[in-house]
Amino acid sequence: MNLTLHLTDGCNMNCAYCTREKQPLHMSEEVLEAACRLAFSGVGKPGLCFFGGEPLLREDMIYKAMDICAALAKETGQEPSYKMTTNGTLLTEAFLERARAEKMGIGLSFEGLAQDTCRQFADGRGSFAIVEEKAKLLLRYLPGTHAMMTIAPQAAPQYAASVKYLYGLGFRRMTATIAYGNKVHWTDEALGIVEEQLREIAAFYSEKLLAGKPFYFSPIDSKIRDLLAGYSPADRCHLGMRQMPVNTDGRIYACTQFIGDPDYCLGDVFHGLDRAKQIELSKREAIPETCRDCALRDRCTNSCGCLNRLETGNENQVSPLQCSYERMLIGLVDETADALYEKDPALFKKRFTK
Repeated sequence: MNLTLHLTDGCNMNCAYCTREKQPLHMSEEVLEAACRLAFSGVGKPGLCFFGGEPLLREDMIYKAMDICAALAKETGQEPSYKMTTNGTLLTEAFLERARAEKMGIGLSFEGLAQDTCRQFADGRGSFAIVEEKAKLLLRYLPGTHAMMTIAPQAAPQYAASVKYLYGLGFRRMTATIAYGNKVHWTDEALGIVEEQLREIAAFYSEKLLAGKPFYFSPIDSKIRDLLAGYSPADRCHLGMRQMPVNTDGRIYACTQFIGDPDYCLGDVFHGLDRAKQIELSKREAIPETCRDCALRDRCTNSCGCLNRLETGNENQVSPLQCSYERMLIGLVDETADALYEKDPALFKKRFTK
């Protein structure tokens, strides 16, 4: 069973687009131990993702969770896996030594050269300088780390330069999306800038791939793979089935945006999952009704109930912003795929049809 543990609702940063409400709430050791035991009770490999707020504010709880899981692994023979999403500012060599030993996957929220535009400390200071140094340290220990970019309108002009900077720093895996939520205000002009920047990124991506120095960039790789693999119901959003968040109080929810909503509470770590409610949620129609006649319905994020709720307040309704961005991105990626295939069909097949 895979669980995302919200160790704290506190954070040492105040990012301009953040949708999480910062509160002085922290997970107790009792909840933590029960969550670890629950992860080992399900079918399949137990997995924990450490999340927040900023999870490294509770570094002690991360160590405790891994110690508990080590003991459970001896009892059950099941080997746990670990992931963490962090702003990176609190990373230390001691922590990274343990993370490497545990084969932890880490996603670093880092926008490269655009970092100080939106990602500032609570006192207003920029975070670029410290995160740059922490990123270098992180890559020494875990070279497969993801750089996770969230592009707000004010940071859009630096998008391509930031991707190139992150590549130069040593990142070979990057995930990226535009910022959503009521703290960001997109205009047609800003989306036009994103399109221009993505074209520049696509050219850089193609150049590196053809030169034998490729990198993973989620907006390109995922859309091409979706096109080639074809639609599968397994690829759709399945609320409350794959990676369930555990709130600081121990309650389990269908997804992050649904935390606090009793209609999407699936139980708690002490009593386990409400299987009937989980199954009922799994029967929901993945694709919103307004998208079912769209030719791109199987290649966009329309089925993400979390994103839909964040944007429109309704898990079954996509926003005009989301629709415009997805249409633009898919068209641009298809142009890129066509050009790559024409230049080197063998390389294209090797890259995208594994």
